[in-house]
Amino acid sequence: MPSFFNIKILFRSIALVGFVLAPYTANAASNSHATVDMTLKKVSEHVYYVQGEAGVATDNQGFISNASAVITDDGIVIVDSLGTPALAELFLQKLRKVSSQPIVKVIVTHYHADHIYGLQVFKKSGAQIIAPAGYLDYLDSPSAANRLEERRVSLYPWVNESTRLLKADKVIESNESFTLGGIQFDLNYLGTAHSDGDLSVLVKPDQVLISGDLIFEGRVPFTGSADTAHWLALLNNLKHTKLTALIPGHGAAAQKPDKAIELTRRYLHKIRSVMKNAVEELMSFDEAFSAADWSEFSELPAYKAAHRKNAYGVFLSMEQELLNQ
Repeated sequence: MPSFFNIKILFRSIALVGFVLAPYTANAASNSHATVDMTLKKVSEHVYYVQGEAGVATDNQGFISNASAVITDDGIVIVDSLGTPALAELFLQKLRKVSSQPIVKVIVTHYHADHIYGLQVFKKSGAQIIAPAGYLDYLDSPSAANRLEERRVSLYPWVNESTRLLKADKVIESNESFTLGGIQFDLNYLGTAHSDGDLSVLVKPDQVLISGDLIFEGRVPFTGSADTAHWLALLNNLKHTKLTALIPGHGAAAQKPDKAIELTRRYLHKIRSVMKNAVEELMSFDEAFSAADWSEFSELPAYKAAHRKNAYGVFLSMEQELLNQ
């Protein structure tokens, strides 16, 4: 057990480090504007989006997810708010080049860090935050606070001490719709799938579906603690042949939605099949993981960073699924 003297030495060392780094910290905080390339893309008459780079959470100044905006005659509806306040500010600057309408609502497809850290930017202008039921399971958990502390280091200065987590003003517990400026928004509550609470947004009359992380395009999905059984079931039942476009949580918008869901569906099916067989055959995770052929996905972005963690999480969940049968 460390002595009182050693503890004093430790605290003095920490204080000294803080003093030495103070000038750097102040300088970094003053340069916290996002400097990444961000292009506002028009999908339909009313719908725009920005596409994050395929990568892990701290790549590209945190710009690795998508955010959308629906511009109506009575205001703008944002769907997801990106992974830092700085990115949200940059998104807002891009929007201001095409519309001066106020931001009136922000719909969050799910509460994961790369989709919610920009909320405070839009809340500051008076926007209502809308989120799916189940989001508090994440927001009130130690992991949410721990993740924010980690991002204040790994994404500093774009995530810093002024970055905060915000609760929703309205919670969606079942499918519902609203109309703004003559545009109908269908909010589809998906329950626990990719996260503790997920929803998608169908924008009418444009017929554009904003799916959130139910769909990953062009990169390995992140499964975390997802309910992959329910997630896969949703994808198997998802048929929107009349859509003009689908905007996923990650990756490019697609004009052929049924084709766009294939990567995520194949990935979830493969990883669940391998790990289900491993559990049934009493194989160890390492044995099953090493024996499987993952070549279909091995060249995709985020494979090295996410795939093994995904597989282990699914292995544990398959054990629980079989125990519950």
